[in-house]
Amino acid sequence: MGKARGRTPVASDGRLGPPGEHPGLSDPAYVRRRRAIAAAARGHRVGDPAPSVDYSASEDRTWRAVHRALWAAQGEHACRAVLDARQQAPIPADHIPQHAEVGPRLRRMTGFEFTLAGGVVANKRFLGSMADGYFHAVQFVRHPALPLYTPEPDIIHDVLGHGIHLSCPTFADIYRLIGETARRIDDADVLQMISDVYWFTLEYGVLEEDGAPKAYGAALLSSYGEIRRLGLPRVRAFDIGAILATPYEISGYQPVLFSARCLHEVADTLHGFLEKLDDESAPRFGRSPARTRSSGGT
Repeated sequence: MGKARGRTPVASDGRLGPPGEHPGLSDPAYVRRRRAIAAAARGHRVGDPAPSVDYSASEDRTWRAVHRALWAAQGEHACRAVLDARQQAPIPADHIPQHAEVGPRLRRMTGFEFTLAGGVVANKRFLGSMADGYFHAVQFVRHPALPLYTPEPDIIHDVLGHGIHLSCPTFADIYRLIGETARRIDDADVLQMISDVYWFTLEYGVLEEDGAPKAYGAALLSSYGEIRRLGLPRVRAFDIGAILATPYEISGYQPVLFSARCLHEVADTLHGFLEKLDDESAPRFGRSPARTRSSGGT
């Protein structure tokens, strides 16, 4: 999550280079491993147990390196709600956790747990499952040659981003609110509107604290390069109309972020927007099939 469209970083500090240079896309052995792990999600029913993965020593080293770097970066650039939540989050520092290691502890804290994904999940399933306390999460981990960057969401993104959120009742309530709305919507354009709002909040949201933007979005929390450059994007006031009119980079550093004053403002604003949505809402917001953007979830 959170990388520049058409470019990938060639350095650990977030500098970007040609996509073909990223080993996660060009290393045949890694691609086979990623596909083998993701294959377990084929036909997987929401809520069924995820199979265990026998992670290699190299994969666990990647986890440790990224955990160490992100933990420090979050400590400097994440909002207070995130820093409080991560103290309770079931996130080991020394190894990649199995879904079964994280999920039951999340369930006890907020009623959420992970359900298996192999990659991008359609909006209706991804968003709607959150109404029942399930968040789609993958099991594969990024390439070890560039541990601080991934061109696609991996287990580090899901655990060190969404796993922190889902350790906190306030965050969990926002996920559930979005899920309950998506579950009653069938129109693809309206589902995309919900996905767009999800993108600029639970993936890329920031709060203003002590006069500076602080990250709460999971994509920011799990992107070492992007969380360290929060002062560079244009930061706009949190506004649903502006969010729906703002294009975003599905695989890129975001040029625009939206900042609220607190999580309660995020929740209240989303509630006011989502409760009024129905399958006929897209034209009222100037949305049409030509304007929708496919993003989906992990």
